[in-house]
Amino acid sequence: MPAPFAIVSLASQEKETDLFAQQLGESLLQWGFCGISDHSIDSDLIDEVMRIFKEFFALPETIKTRYYDSSLKGARGYTPTRVETPKNSSHPDFKEFWHVGRELNKDHLFAKWMHQNFEVTEIEMFKEKTNTLFEQFDDLGQILLSAIAVFLNLAPHYFSTHAGFGNSIMRAIHYPPIQLKEAAERAGAHEDINLITLLLGGHQSGLELLTKEGKWEKIQVERDIIICNIGDMLQRLTNHYLPSTTHRVSASIAEAKTSRYSIPFFVHPNPDWRIQTLTSCISDKYPNRYTESILAEDYLALRLKEIKLA
Repeated sequence: MPAPFAIVSLASQEKETDLFAQQLGESLLQWGFCGISDHSIDSDLIDEVMRIFKEFFALPETIKTRYYDSSLKGARGYTPTRVETPKNSSHPDFKEFWHVGRELNKDHLFAKWMHQNFEVTEIEMFKEKTNTLFEQFDDLGQILLSAIAVFLNLAPHYFSTHAGFGNSIMRAIHYPPIQLKEAAERAGAHEDINLITLLLGGHQSGLELLTKEGKWEKIQVERDIIICNIGDMLQRLTNHYLPSTTHRVSASIAEAKTSRYSIPFFVHPNPDWRIQTLTSCISDKYPNRYTESILAEDYLALRLKEIKLA
């Protein structure tokens, strides 16, 4: 079944900037999701990083937990299964994951909010390969944010000013096989915290979005498509004009018997950016839902507590 949202080609972005922005924005406006084809991320690198993480998640628990530091609140390294819990849920997700983030010099203004990435000594080229994929995701995220700015009638560089050094995260996820006797979900219904999320599509089924009519819609795209969806920070900035759509990862009885892997990239703003509703998104018909602004890093901290990572 094809994805319900549009698939737009990044190749048209340079030649037809306004058209690309309009196509991207209209799909995000309707669905909170859009597919990106002809993107700039190296497919061979994707395959290599997927292989690296499959190798890591297959390591014994005693080794993996060496890279788990609960004091980091999930910001870097390994997080075991049944830790992250969807907001307003009492059922932890049945997944384990690894976080790669932005690395900054220790004297950088934002260094206090960002940690160094871990090197997994058991796997050759681990940090080098994963950092490279992070950088390619980061570049794509900036291109898409620029297009979203154009769609919102903002300056094209609006988000590069406010998210050029964002506290973004690349997450490699392993959803282990689920036994029938276990009361577990791979990833319960939730919305993302950040500005936008980029997800490698087509690797395995399971992702579903909740339509405005309250129906769960399966998402299946070709392997070379990047899925982009709105997060709560952008929803808040736009006074819910651009929706942060509820989604989940489910599994049929057959699918639950095997592992599932995915790599989403969460694009965050600069930690010191104050999220304040755009005046262009406020009207008599749509009054401001957020009369108080909030610092991006404070918002992130609140949300991490809600999902049991802090």
